[in-house]
Amino acid sequence: MKPIFLLLLLVLGVGLARAEKVTLRVGYFPNITHAQGVIGSHSTREKQGWFEQRLGPDVVIQWYAFNAGPSAMEAIFAGSIDLTYVGPNPALNAFIRSQGEEIRVLAGATLGGAALVVPGDGRITAVNQFKGRRVATPQLGNTQDVAARAWFKQHGFKVTMTGGDVLVLPTPNPEQLSLFQQGKFDAVWTVEPWVSRLELEAGGRVFLEQTDAVTTVLVSSVKFLRTHPDLVNKFKAAHQELTVWLNEHPAEARAKVRAGLSAEMKREMSEAIVTSAWRRLQFSDQVTQKQFEVLVTEAQGVGFLRNAIPLDRLFSGQP
Repeated sequence: MKPIFLLLLLVLGVGLARAEKVTLRVGYFPNITHAQGVIGSHSTREKQGWFEQRLGPDVVIQWYAFNAGPSAMEAIFAGSIDLTYVGPNPALNAFIRSQGEEIRVLAGATLGGAALVVPGDGRITAVNQFKGRRVATPQLGNTQDVAARAWFKQHGFKVTMTGGDVLVLPTPNPEQLSLFQQGKFDAVWTVEPWVSRLELEAGGRVFLEQTDAVTTVLVSSVKFLRTHPDLVNKFKAAHQELTVWLNEHPAEARAKVRAGLSAEMKREMSEAIVTSAWRRLQFSDQVTQKQFEVLVTEAQGVGFLRNAIPLDRLFSGQP
């Protein structure tokens, strides 16, 4: 075989090898509590690529926005996404439902940012005044929904899926705001930026704030972790670096999150809302099995996660 032909084959081979790219599909919510995902998605859209710069030119990242955790977990099950930022309770549900075969927690992301909001007119000032009230949560079985049901039960109220002393009504966040403004809900248990929107746009008042609750974690599908462990570890490292950056550059981080949310919603996100929400959040890549075990106990107390299994594999980092 002639040397020039061999050289041509070598060049073509290198070109083909370089053309092989891995597509990484990542979920997130367009919420301030998903700041890492919002910044990641927006930086990809703006061709600045926080994660792309750290994962290398052979990785293409596609971002997918979800409105609630159960939907993101269904996308994991369907093989539509590989990683996602999500609340802890949907991650727990997915792990238990799949008998530990589908989900792994990679890192923490955000603490706090969830609260129980009541009207600012003083009609509810004490716990016992919630009896007979209508309380909205984002989605049945999501993190705030479970927290609300557990809290009301802890304070002696009978809470069932469809009634009880306090009527807990899962309702999408945008609808919560308008219905609260109309007086159709007596309270809302939700997460930022909706807590601040209820305060600033609907005259709400925070009755109870969950300052240390795990709000957002980063999870991986087991299938993707099995086939691309190095890539998952690189993404986790980039996520950890971004979390440190969020804490060290709060003003710049707020601006980037605001820009990302404005682009996602196709309208300007209020600077006042972002600033208000930011003060309630703690960004941390740390999360423990014990924190999740507490969530399991709470969920079981209000009728969820009846078939819970040990959580060791959820945090193993292994497929």
